[in-house]
Amino acid sequence: MARSFGDKDLILPNGGTPAGTSSPASSSSLLNRLQLDDDIDGETRDLFVIVDDPKKHVCTMETYITYRITTKSTRVEFDLPEYSVRRRYQDFDWLRSKLEESQPTHLIPPLPEKFVVKGVVDRFSEEFVETRRKALDKFLKRITDHPVLSFNEHFNVFLTAKDLNAYKKQGIALLTRMGESVKHVTGGYKLRTRPLEFAAIGDYLDTFALKLGTIDRIAQRIIKEEIEYLVELREYGPVYSTWSALEGELAEPLEGVSACIGNCSTALEELTDDMTEDFLPVLREYILYSDSMKSVLKKRDQVQAEYEAKLEAVALRKEDRPKVPADVEKCQDRMECFNADLKADMERWQNNKRQDFRQLLMGMADKNIQYYEKCLMAWESIIPLLQEKQEAK
Repeated sequence: MARSFGDKDLILPNGGTPAGTSSPASSSSLLNRLQLDDDIDGETRDLFVIVDDPKKHVCTMETYITYRITTKSTRVEFDLPEYSVRRRYQDFDWLRSKLEESQPTHLIPPLPEKFVVKGVVDRFSEEFVETRRKALDKFLKRITDHPVLSFNEHFNVFLTAKDLNAYKKQGIALLTRMGESVKHVTGGYKLRTRPLEFAAIGDYLDTFALKLGTIDRIAQRIIKEEIEYLVELREYGPVYSTWSALEGELAEPLEGVSACIGNCSTALEELTDDMTEDFLPVLREYILYSDSMKSVLKKRDQVQAEYEAKLEAVALRKEDRPKVPADVEKCQDRMECFNADLKADMERWQNNKRQDFRQLLMGMADKNIQYYEKCLMAWESIIPLLQEKQEAK
């Protein structure tokens, strides 16, 4: 009566070399392999969404930021080819909640944390607002690229409605039967065993979140130390400039050292900003992403538990039935639908993760190279000046 959960176990890449393949012989072969991954999705896009132009609104009761959302599409679901609306964070939060309700079998992209962005105190500062804008833009692009979520009616309303609050007040409930069934699963039934492929997904997500959490904490400490070092450099450089006023022959070299330290300070500040604005947000997004995937996995387990409970109930009746009861068949169909959607979203997530982390790590490498090159150039620039003073003696 039970059907298979999948023809083969899902392969979960962990950043190592897949079994049966050899490690790249050189950095160039690795780069070629990475570049091949760019051609993952060759589909023609018919929906484009951009989040930009943040604006601060000061009202009697509250102060908040809205973002302009521009949508262009050739889909028949849209009455116009282009829309422009303004939304605040709580509207994005409403959209995500509605997607979770109406599409329970799918992985819903995470939103940035509402208030906490480490290292930023003022949530109305330009840095905070820009970091959030990027995250919200990525959130909508994730949905836009999804073959199911992008057609959700709530998403359509979010992109097109001039007055979203009026739509919210209507109380339109578009929960699918799947969503209702997930909410009313059997209470005390415990899942027997999670299929191997989904157990592997759960184990992978636990390890993945643990590793990213460790990297995030270490990165936070590195940034903190870089900021402290930057403060010291900014105090260190002017000392040489002040000293130069007291030294006639050494004035020029001392000024050169002061300028050199100033250039190194600027380069370090740029590196720290890149780490804070580009590196850390991606880590946090994927930590939240793993939590979202675990939530979907838990819902899948609930549907399987409901199916197993119904099977046991049928077996206990001890009646000869030529056909499986309709409610059991429906539950089985829901479970198989959940399995298929979850595996498809996991594969899509892995593809996105591979591209995002390739771009992130290569960008981080480039930024560090640029930082050390700037520091090297700064120190090399004063060597001729120091040599001239030595020869003059």
